[in-house]
Amino acid sequence: MRRSFAFKITLLTLGWLLLAIACEQVPASAFWPVVFGALTTPIALALTALLALYWLRRNWRVAVLPILALGLTWPHVQRGLPLHPTHLADAVQARQVQLTGGKTLHTSFLTRRSAGNVLLLSSNVRIFNVYSQLRDANNASSKDFIRWLAQSPADVLCLQEYYNEPHGSRDDKNIFQTDDQLGRGSGRHSFVSVTLTNGIGAEFGLAIFSRFPIVRRGTIPFGRLSQNHAMWADLARPANRTGRNRPDTIRVFNLHLQSMSMAETDIVAATESRTGLRQKAPNLLRRFRNGAKARGAQIDTVLAHVARSPYPVLLAGDLNDLPYSYPYDQLADHLQNAWATVGTGIGATYNGKLPGLRIDQQFASPQWEVLGCRVHREITWSDHFPVEGLYQLR
Repeated sequence: MRRSFAFKITLLTLGWLLLAIACEQVPASAFWPVVFGALTTPIALALTALLALYWLRRNWRVAVLPILALGLTWPHVQRGLPLHPTHLADAVQARQVQLTGGKTLHTSFLTRRSAGNVLLLSSNVRIFNVYSQLRDANNASSKDFIRWLAQSPADVLCLQEYYNEPHGSRDDKNIFQTDDQLGRGSGRHSFVSVTLTNGIGAEFGLAIFSRFPIVRRGTIPFGRLSQNHAMWADLARPANRTGRNRPDTIRVFNLHLQSMSMAETDIVAATESRTGLRQKAPNLLRRFRNGAKARGAQIDTVLAHVARSPYPVLLAGDLNDLPYSYPYDQLADHLQNAWATVGTGIGATYNGKLPGLRIDQQFASPQWEVLGCRVHREITWSDHFPVEGLYQLR
C-alpha cells in the first residue's frame, strides 16, 4: 500500500515536471498564468531527485523513471543549480586595485587570459546612486563604483540603468561625467543609448564601453511606452593568429527587460500577514502579469535581431526574470548561458531582501567557448551584483 502510494506520487511528480517545463515555452501574452507553472520547475526537479533516492533504496526498477527524467531534463537542472567545481577551482585569480578606502579587490580570470579572449563585464549600476535616497556621504559609493568599473580589466562593459552628466551639475563636477571616465579615461570606445534626459541635462539609458573599436551600432526599442530597450555594437577585434590581416568582428547586445516595479516592502508585507496579503496582492499580481507579458514580447524582439547577426554574438543584461521563465528559455534555445555552462551554485545576482535571484545574465552564441563566469558579490554599491564572463572563439 505504501509503495503503491509512493509510485502514484512519482508519476504525478513526473507529470508536474513535464508540465512546468512546457510552461516555460509559452509566452505570458498567450496565457499569463503559465508563468507560475514555470516557476515551480525547480521544486518539481528537487522532488524528482528525492524520489530517485527513495526508489534506489526500495526498488531500483522504479528508480529508473525519475533518474531518466532527471537525465532528460538535466539542462534545466543546470539552469538553476549548475555544478562545475573544476572551473570554480582554477578559473579565478585575485588582482588588487586600489580604490577609496583601499579595501576593494578586482577579481578576474587572469590565469586564463590570452590575446584571443574577450572579457565581458555586465552590471545594472542603479544610476550610480545619484538619487538622494541612495546617496551616501560625499557620494563615496558613486565614486568607488565608477572607479571600479574604469579600472576593470574587462574588454567590454555592458551597463544598464546607466547615468551620465555631460557637463557636470554638482559641487564636484566630475563625479558623474561617467562617459569620460569609463570611455576615453579608461581607454575604451563608448556607445551610450539615451532614453531620457532630465532638467539638468543628465542622461539615462544603456551603455557599451569597449577596448575594441566600435564599427557599427544600433538600438532596439521596445515601444514608445517603455524606456526599457536593447542596444548592439559591432566590435573589431585585432587580427587573429591565423595569418589574416583583417579584424575579427563580434556583435555585443546589451539589454534591460521590463521590470515588474514591485517594491520589496510590498512583497514582504504580502507574505507576513493576511491583512498585508489582501491589501498588496491585487496590485502585485497586476504588475507581475504586465511585466511578464512585456518581457516575453521584448525578448522575441531581441532574438529576431540576434538571428540576423552575421557575427558571433555575446549578449548581456538585466532580464528581470529567473532562469525558469519564457525569456530565459528562448535565449537558452539559441545561445549558451555563461553561468549554466561553467558556474557552480545558484549564482544569485540580486542584491536585496529577496535571496537567491539570478536575474542578470550573459549568453554567447555557439561559436564561443565559455572559459569562465563569476558574480562579483563583493561589489555592493548597487542592488545588482556585476557579472563577468570570459570567452574564446572556437
